[in-house]
Parts: sequence; C-alpha cells; structure tokens
Amino acid sequence: MIRSIAPGAALAIAGSLLAGCATLPADRSISCAAADPPTITRSADGLTASARLDVLTYNIEGLGWPARRGRKAELRRIGEHLADLRAAGEAPDVVLFQEVFSRAAVDGVEAAGYPSQEAGPGRRTRRDLPTAGAPPGPRAWMKGELGLKLATGGLAIASRYPIVDGDGEPFGRRGCAGLDCLSNKGALLARIAVPGAPVAVDVFNSHLNSRKASWASRRRTLAAHAIQTVELSAFMAAVRERDNPTLLGGDFNMRGSETRFEFFDSLLPLNLVHRYCLEKPDVCAVRASWDGDAPWMDTQDLQLFANGRRMSIRPVAVETMFDGRPNSPVLSDHDGLRVVYELSWPAADTGADGGCATSD
Repeated sequence: MIRSIAPGAALAIAGSLLAGCATLPADRSISCAAADPPTITRSADGLTASARLDVLTYNIEGLGWPARRGRKAELRRIGEHLADLRAAGEAPDVVLFQEVFSRAAVDGVEAAGYPSQEAGPGRRTRRDLPTAGAPPGPRAWMKGELGLKLATGGLAIASRYPIVDGDGEPFGRRGCAGLDCLSNKGALLARIAVPGAPVAVDVFNSHLNSRKASWASRRRTLAAHAIQTVELSAFMAAVRERDNPTLLGGDFNMRGSETRFEFFDSLLPLNLVHRYCLEKPDVCAVRASWDGDAPWMDTQDLQLFANGRRMSIRPVAVETMFDGRPNSPVLSDHDGLRVVYELSWPAADTGADGGCATSD
C-alpha cells in the first residue's frame, strides 16, 4: 500500500502521478431552447408552482497510477451507468463529481453524456479573493507542501439543463496540508437554468483537505480544513445570486470529526440535508441506512441548501447510489449521495426563462 512508502519516495510518486493530471472535462452547455423542461405542478389553490431537481454528489476515486491501480474500467462504468440511467429517464438531473484527476476519470465523466458541464479550478487557476492564511509552522515539503500545484481541483458538475454561468475558485496556495497541496483544490459554481422556473439555481461543488490521506500532522490538517472552510464561505458569498436558491455538495472530509464539522456548520449559512430529513420525515423520505442521531458524522459526502429570494428549495427524498444495491454497483471508495429537491415559486412567475435570458 502507498502508506508504507517513505515520505520522500511517496512525494516522488505523487509528482510523477499528478504531473499528468492537469486535464479536466470540457465546459459546455445545452442551449436554453433545446433543453427539455421538468414537469411543473401547481398547488391546490393555484398560487404556487413547483418542480423537482434531482442532484447526485459523488467522489469517483479518480486518482491515477500508482496511487490507484486498475481504475480505468470502473471509471468508465460510472459514466456508462449514468448514461444508461439517462436513456431510461432515471438519472439525476445534476451530478457533482470530485477527484476527477486522471485521464480515465475525465473519460468517465464524459461517458455519462450530460449535455452541460462545468469543471475546475484548473491547475494554474489563481485565487482572486483574499486568502485566509496558512497552517502554523514550517511547510513540510517532503510531504507535498512545495508551493506547486501539479493537478487541477478535480471538480466537475454535469447537468441536463443549461449552465448559464460558471466559476472555479481555488483555495489559497498556502492554505493546505500535506499531499493535498499538490492539487489546486477549491470550489466550483455552475449556475443552472431550470426551464419554466423564474430564476436559476446556484450549484456549488467542493472537496476539502483530507486528514490521514494527506500524510500531514493532525494540527496542520485541522488548520488547513478551517482555512478552506473560510475561503469556501467567502467564495460563495461573493458569487451567489441572492434571488437564486443555492445548493452545495461535495466531499468535505469531516467524517467523525466534531471539531471540523462544528466550525463548518457555524460558518456556512445553509441547511444540511441529513439534518433536515432526519427532523422532517413527513416531508423528506429517507431511503438510506442512517445510524444514530447524527448521520452526517458518518460520511464525508454531504449536500446543503438555502432558499433564494425568488424561489425556495427543500429536499423531499434522499438515498445513496453506487452502493452495491441492485442496479447500483460499487465503483468507487465512496457511495454517491442523491437528493431530490422541490423547487417552489409563485405560480404567476411560471413560464419564465429560469435565468437563460441573462446568459444570451
């Protein structure tokens, strides 16, 4: 296993691995005129219109050799499985991918065949917003803290609906710990226009600093995670459109860490899907195996949401995908987290362009 290798040798391997991982899926978008609209329903009094938005977040374990071996076939199967679901009309509307580092991972995302995609940050993308500092102490260059970014952020968002705007913002170059510093980790925005809705939905994707997998000390990884949480919050505050509902998903690397979670939870002005669905079982159907009274502490993969001024959002169903159930193959070291949301707005606004006009 790679953890048995001396740090210097591991760094050399990581360098050779990541140097060839500077690619991302191609950005593209279906036109607003060509997009198939969702089914829109009205409330009994006729005052409110609503539609469903089905969102999957999935870390596809897209590292290349030698960190991961034999992943090409499984990554291809991820894309093919999603493509099969799309052909059957059963696929998520939006997919948030993490760890899209290798060429095989990019090919897997492309194989899903979604008409709209946004990816980033790129390997050379610079942070435009202020940084939130660096972990304490000297940099551990033997563990990857070189000040160089050899890989992209590994993030991609795929959508059946138009992506009318997008932006990728990396974390600060010093705000990381260990081997994670070799990747230009950060956050990604895709502003998705849902035909018939009055405004778009701002969808964010992110992947925060790991713990043991980074090979850095607990003190440095904890500080890096807090720094990245601050920078993620600042990016969202700077670019989100207040009229639009907001979604955030990703691999937040907080499983089992109350310290990480409590800081994240205090800083992000969003509702946690796990918590909402646990508290409101009459509104949100849970089709996943959750243990205990804080199931969000048992996973790295989360989704969060917030209402917009012109359109509200709430989860109505949650389940796992790629989890070993029938027709749900295990193809990564993560399960996928799939959430169905209900978008609601004043019925008088139905027939609006969902944000398309602002992109023309």
